[in-house]
Amino acid sequence: MRVLVVVLNWNGVDDTEECLDALARQTYADADVLVIDNGSEPDDVRRLRARAADGSFRLRLQPENLGFAGGVNAGIRLAQHDGYDAVALLNNDALPEPEWLASLVSAIEASGASIATGLLLRRSDDPEVAGTIDTAGDGLSVWGMPFPRGRGDARADAPARGAVFSASGGASLYRTALFGEIGLFDETFFAYFEDVDVGFRARLAGHEIVYDPAAVAHHRIGATSGRIPGFTVRQTFKNLPVLLVKDVPAGLRRKVCPRFALLLTMMLAKAVVGGTGAHALGGLAAAVRLTLTHALPERRRIQSSRVATAADVDRMLQHDLPPEQHGMRRLLAPFRPLGHAVRRR
Repeated sequence: MRVLVVVLNWNGVDDTEECLDALARQTYADADVLVIDNGSEPDDVRRLRARAADGSFRLRLQPENLGFAGGVNAGIRLAQHDGYDAVALLNNDALPEPEWLASLVSAIEASGASIATGLLLRRSDDPEVAGTIDTAGDGLSVWGMPFPRGRGDARADAPARGAVFSASGGASLYRTALFGEIGLFDETFFAYFEDVDVGFRARLAGHEIVYDPAAVAHHRIGATSGRIPGFTVRQTFKNLPVLLVKDVPAGLRRKVCPRFALLLTMMLAKAVVGGTGAHALGGLAAAVRLTLTHALPERRRIQSSRVATAADVDRMLQHDLPPEQHGMRRLLAPFRPLGHAVRRR
């Protein structure tokens, strides 16, 4: 399997050079590395050009920041054009262990899946955080919220290999042919949840997604997005509604949408109390606009050609709140005994 590894840089050349050092130690031989620079400052471009001169990787310069989705799409298009069998996406702030790519290739070939993901561990100066799980593949709650599986758990407690709902775009492998069938990353997302959208669309089209804990990379969370105040909040409130409008099949809307509306209301209240309400409201306003102009037309296209049934998707959902929704869990706790009593009657 011939693989193109795509690394996206945006004003983070120190991280990118560390990432390239780790990629040079990969045991899988049939792979090339492409760095996409997403409109960085001149010093980043200068350093990347100087390093690329030795031919160890290819460099493509984008004139502006196209976000994660737009940046990696440039790499995927090149992989399609040049006949690569698969595309590996790796965050520039992630350091893969030497067997990372070989393990992903083995997982995808052994299972016949279209996407393979591995175990992302946290890089941190805090010894209580360093080495704990960032994500072991992504899950999706019946409350409409994606979540990283195992976040905060010890490495020794990582889930066993198997199917997952979706894969993190930060360190995963995709068959190139998949993008010819379902389309590329949705550039209206810019960043956040665009990888869940690809995974959801892949599942709706009948493709499998697998996780293998042997494919290990170490990730510094928020090394890029943390430099932009309010960015994560705005993108969350913008992209989550678009994701669900596009991808949740009709047979699940009654189950997912009311729960999501309640959860989103609670998240908005938390953002207002926490001082990021303006960013959240800006994201919601953008979500309304994108739902009308983009998500609804995309929904018709996606749902008209889907292979998976609503029951197929339902079996992959977590039928509970996402693990990190502690506040919502406390809020609902008084109502659970009543719900159990009603069911018993």
